[in-house]
Amino acid sequence: MLFGLYAPIPMATVGSPEAVSAAREANLPLAPGARDKQFNFCEHLLMEADRSGFELCLFAERHLGCDLAAWTLASAIASRFENMRALVAVHPGLVDPVMIAKLSVSLDRMCRGRMALNIVNGWFDEEFRMFGGTVLDEDARYKRSGEFIDILKGLWTQEEFSLVGEHFHLDRGRLLLKPAGVPPEIFSVSAGDKGRDFIAQYCDWWFINYPKEAQSADDVLRGVEDCITDMETRASRFGRKLRYAMNPFVAVGRTEDEAVDTAIRRIQDSEPDADPRKIKLRMMPATKAGLMGPAADVRRQLQRFGDLGLELILCKMIPTAENIRKIGEEIVMPCRGITRPEKLALCDHA
Repeated sequence: MLFGLYAPIPMATVGSPEAVSAAREANLPLAPGARDKQFNFCEHLLMEADRSGFELCLFAERHLGCDLAAWTLASAIASRFENMRALVAVHPGLVDPVMIAKLSVSLDRMCRGRMALNIVNGWFDEEFRMFGGTVLDEDARYKRSGEFIDILKGLWTQEEFSLVGEHFHLDRGRLLLKPAGVPPEIFSVSAGDKGRDFIAQYCDWWFINYPKEAQSADDVLRGVEDCITDMETRASRFGRKLRYAMNPFVAVGRTEDEAVDTAIRRIQDSEPDADPRKIKLRMMPATKAGLMGPAADVRRQLQRFGDLGLELILCKMIPTAENIRKIGEEIVMPCRGITRPEKLALCDHA
């Protein structure tokens, strides 16, 4: 089993006074010679995660926000990783696919072949309009993303590539820079029927959504099993196989209650005015996976997910160096061997 974490930017972070402070100061000038607090915080924690056994970092993107741009942040930090891959978010329709193809292989070569893309089909209409995108209905968004990925893969693998689609036209496109090795993998998330078909046809990894009706860890397990069964049926129609990921909240403590309470207290300390009921809702449904509590219990639950075919845990966590080291030592390193034997072949690119 593989383990990753989010780059601790304000949009993707809870329980961090550093992230709160960085967000408050983001629209203010820096003192002479100073460097952005958000960058310093990310650099410190992500290098600690790289040393602690984590294997992937998601650089999420919120254009209309105070977060540092994902591509800039990944380029500044990920080239120094010894173990982690950089998973960078991209919104088809905001940036030309040929440009993303070039940015991707540039970062891939800087990261020694450890770069991947997280395709975000878009839901934030105001952000799309403000940053030059076109707001489309659901069908058209997925069609656009499919053409986007076709162009990426065509440019990564062929000397010349052309496409005449509904949303993109490319005539004899070329990249004079190629990926470091195999082309970067494509990740995405979607719960709906049309989104699942898009993922089955175009993506390498699926971040599985939590079942809305789940009330317990066993409910989540059953939901994940149903999702994987459904997706494997869909992918087989395209002659493809996928790999599966999930993004639960992970916390280690002597008991489950202690782990949950410690996380909530940390969030309250970071945001003193936050309503405790809202905090629990904010952490849900990621806490329902049963990965908060004694390390042995968390490892057993991870084995159950691994038995279903889940291969990547993208950890939501309280972002401190101490917590990263603890989870790395007690969860990440002991659980590396978890896998379902018949899933090993899925590392091949479809």
